[in-house]
Amino acid sequence: METLKGNTAAASIRTGVVGFGISGKVFHAPLIAADANYSLDVIVTADPGRASEAARLYPDTRIVPTPEDLFALSGDLDLVVLGTPPLTHFDLAAEAIAHGLHVVVDKPFVTTSDQGQELISRAADAGVQLTVFQNRRWDADFLTLRKLIGEGALGEVRSFESRFEWWRPEGFGNWRDTAAVSEGGGILNDLGAHQIDQAIQLFGPVTESYGETANHGPAPDGADTEAFVSLLHESGVRSRLWMNGMAAQVGPRFHVLGSESGYTKWGLDGQEPALAAGTTPTDPGYGVEPQTHWGTLGVDGDPRPVTPEPGAYPLFYAQLAAALRAKGPLPVDPEESLEVLRVIENIRAFA
Repeated sequence: METLKGNTAAASIRTGVVGFGISGKVFHAPLIAADANYSLDVIVTADPGRASEAARLYPDTRIVPTPEDLFALSGDLDLVVLGTPPLTHFDLAAEAIAHGLHVVVDKPFVTTSDQGQELISRAADAGVQLTVFQNRRWDADFLTLRKLIGEGALGEVRSFESRFEWWRPEGFGNWRDTAAVSEGGGILNDLGAHQIDQAIQLFGPVTESYGETANHGPAPDGADTEAFVSLLHESGVRSRLWMNGMAAQVGPRFHVLGSESGYTKWGLDGQEPALAAGTTPTDPGYGVEPQTHWGTLGVDGDPRPVTPEPGAYPLFYAQLAAALRAKGPLPVDPEESLEVLRVIENIRAFA
């Protein structure tokens, strides 16, 4: 069944992006503009500088100051992408659903699992698609690790260590520095939403979870700037996840130990800085990891470099287009992001 309202299966998916900070400018707008399945029709930003930049980068796109202006145009849209702070996600997604629009919500999905369940129910009742932008499922290193595990290159995986660490003592320069936990703030809500999602994708449901959090500033009191999470999966694998915006020295991105081999990878995926620098997904070499960032597979004394899979953020929107045309599943089932939220809530209840 065709899911695009008033649109044919071959027509562009008419899209509006709400927010033009890091999320809207670096991730969503470039990926949408580069995909022939979509047209980037509207960008919402009230910031004059960002509005000017959006108009320069996308001269054929309408720039409006408020979400209300976008929803007034809902009859000419199919999809709304929310690249706004998490405190706004529930109300904006609910409004989009009420207007019959499909919705992409940036992570963290919403501020509570109850809100997430409510949005999923509303989307189902309205007959629209709702998904969450868990883009780190398409990091080069994650795709490489998933392939290695699938091939049995590590034997039986026993432990999985994952780190997102930076040295940013001045903060991130956006909502992450000011949002309280009740507003979806804190590094556990932010980066933890990626790392817990990756762990569950690799090793399945979580039976036990434990966490530690700390605030070293500049986030408001109670909003963590550093966190550690330990997960025990039904499969028996133990995941240990670190996230820290104030790491003077960073640890390995992945350190995975199995019964036959291990895999260690240093350095973060390069797609975000490439997109921020103006690289587009259609440029040659997009998503290709430099050899200096390749991980190694093996045992001590015999580590072998692993040619990585290319990073593939564009696949999120390619899969979404297929889903909106009833030709495949959503790139991210919102129930999976809901499960991540529940794990985070359980950790916060006892941290």
